[in-house]
Amino acid sequence: MERESMEYDVVIVGAGPAGLSAAIRLRQLSEQHGQDLSVCVIEKGSEVGAHILSGAVMEPRAMAELFPDWKERGAPLNTPVTQDRFMYLTRNGGYQLPCPPQMNNHGNYIISLGNVCRWLAEQAEGMGVEIYPGFAAAEVLYDENGAVRGVATGDMGIGKDGEQTANYTQGIELHAKQTLFAEGVRGSLTKTLFERFNLRDGVDPQTYGIGIKELWEVDPAVHQEGLVVHTVGWPIDGGTYGGSFLYHLENNQVAVGYVIGLDYENPHLSPFEEFQRYKTHPKIRPFFEGGRRISYGARAINEGGFQSIPKITFPGGAILGCSAGFLNVPKIKGSHTAMKSGMTAAEALFDAMKDGAGAGLEITDYRARMEKSWVWDELKAVRNIRPGFKAGFLMGMANAGFETLFKGKSPWTLHHHHDHECLKPADHCEKIAYPKPDGKVSFDRLSSVFLSNTNHEENQPAHLTLKDPSVPVEHNLALYDAPEQRYCPAGVYEIVRDDDGSNPRLQINAQNCVHCKTCDIKDPTQNINWVVPEGGGGPNYPNM
Repeated sequence: MERESMEYDVVIVGAGPAGLSAAIRLRQLSEQHGQDLSVCVIEKGSEVGAHILSGAVMEPRAMAELFPDWKERGAPLNTPVTQDRFMYLTRNGGYQLPCPPQMNNHGNYIISLGNVCRWLAEQAEGMGVEIYPGFAAAEVLYDENGAVRGVATGDMGIGKDGEQTANYTQGIELHAKQTLFAEGVRGSLTKTLFERFNLRDGVDPQTYGIGIKELWEVDPAVHQEGLVVHTVGWPIDGGTYGGSFLYHLENNQVAVGYVIGLDYENPHLSPFEEFQRYKTHPKIRPFFEGGRRISYGARAINEGGFQSIPKITFPGGAILGCSAGFLNVPKIKGSHTAMKSGMTAAEALFDAMKDGAGAGLEITDYRARMEKSWVWDELKAVRNIRPGFKAGFLMGMANAGFETLFKGKSPWTLHHHHDHECLKPADHCEKIAYPKPDGKVSFDRLSSVFLSNTNHEENQPAHLTLKDPSVPVEHNLALYDAPEQRYCPAGVYEIVRDDDGSNPRLQINAQNCVHCKTCDIKDPTQNINWVVPEGGGGPNYPNM
C-alpha cells in the first residue's frame, strides 16, 4: 500500500536545540525576505523535551544571536552561575583545584535543556513551524538520483511477531527539498547517512561518553543557588576518563551527574554504579541527605571534537548539532554550538533555496560558513585536550594545561580511536566490588528507571536489534563477562540461565530503554543496532 505523503520545503528530524534553532532561523529569514518557506519538525519523544537530557550550564551566545531579546521573551535561563568549584576527590577527602579557564562559567546559566527546548518550540510554532512530537523518523527517502528527498515515519501497531495489530497505522512520508538531521548523539538515521555518503572518510572516529543524571530537591540549608561544582578523581581509576557535575538550580533543586568516557578498558566497570557511589563521598553526600530524588536519566555525549567532525552535507540535506559532533568537551557544553550549527545551516539553505530552488542540491556553503564561525575556532583550540587523557589522568591534566596556555596552537593534532575496540578481556581486569545502594543517596537501576517515566508499547518489535543472536553469549559473555549488563544504565540487558546455571542467554528488556545509545556505541563487535521504536516511546523527562 502506498503511504500518504506531505510536502515541505524543509523537514527537520529532531526537536532539540539544533533542529529548533534551524527551524526558527528559517522562518525569521522567510519573514525578513518575504519568501515563505514551509518548515516541519518531527520528534520521536511524546512531547518536545521528553527525550532531552543535559547537565546543563548554557553559554547564551547562540541564544542571543537567535533572539537578541531572549530575556524579554521569557526564555527559561533563570539561574545565573554565581560560583565555580573544581575539585579532585580522593577516597575519603579531596582538594580544591584552580578552575580551568574553559570551565569558567561567568555569564552562563544553569538550565533545564528540556525546558529550553519546550520554549524554543513555542517560539517556532508562533512563527509558523509545524512540529509533530510522537512521530519517529524510521527511514530516509531518496530520489531517482540518489539525493535525500525526506523521511518516512515508522508504522504504528506492529506486534512483536511482526504482524499488524488492530491498532495498526501506516507511517507517512515527509517530502522536502532539503532534510536536516538533528537527531542528537548517534542518530539512527544519521548512521545510515554516514555509510551511504561516506561522510566519515578521512576523519577520526567519533568517541563518546555516557552521562548519567539525577535531579534532586534538597534541604534549603545546603542549597546554594547558582553554584557549579565539577570533580575529577574518585571513584574511577586514573586510567579512565570521567568526572562529575553538580549544579544548583532555583527552587532548592540540584542537578547531579557523572560522565565516563566510553573508551574505558575494564569490562567489569559500571558507569551507573560509579555514579551511585560518587554520591556517597563525604564531600558530596551532605548535599543530598534529607533530600528527595525527582528524576533520573542517561544519554551518550560526543567527545571527539574537532578532528571527528564528519562531512556535514550531502545531496538533499545536512547534519546538525550533536549528530555532527559539535560538543566542546573541556567546556562540557554543546547546546550553544548545536544552536549555532542549526542557525548556520538555515542561513546557507535559505540563500540556496531562493525562488523555489534547492531540491536535491548539496548545500556545501553550510560547511564553509561553519568553518568561518566561532564554533570552528572554539573546537579547534581545544582539539588536543580530550585525546590527551588516553595517557592517564596526570598526563592528561598536564597536556590540558599546555594546550590551554598556548590556546591550541600546537603544531600537532592528537587522534581518537573507536570506543568499542577498547575493552580488555575480563580475566585480564580486576573485578569491581560495588556497594549495595542505601536507598537514601544511592539507588538501584530499576527504581531509577521508574523516575525516568520510561514507557514503550509492550507489543512491538524490539528496537534493540542483534545482527547475530549468537554473539552475546559466544563472544561477549565468554570474553568480556557480558559487559552490556553493566554499561547499560537502565537494566536492559540481562544474562539469564536455567535453574542449574546452564544455558546462558541474553534477555533484552527493551521496555527499560532510556534511549541513551550506549549499547550501540560500546558493544565490542558492534552487534547491537539501535533503531527507533514506535513514536512517543522512551523516557518522559519533566525537567531535565
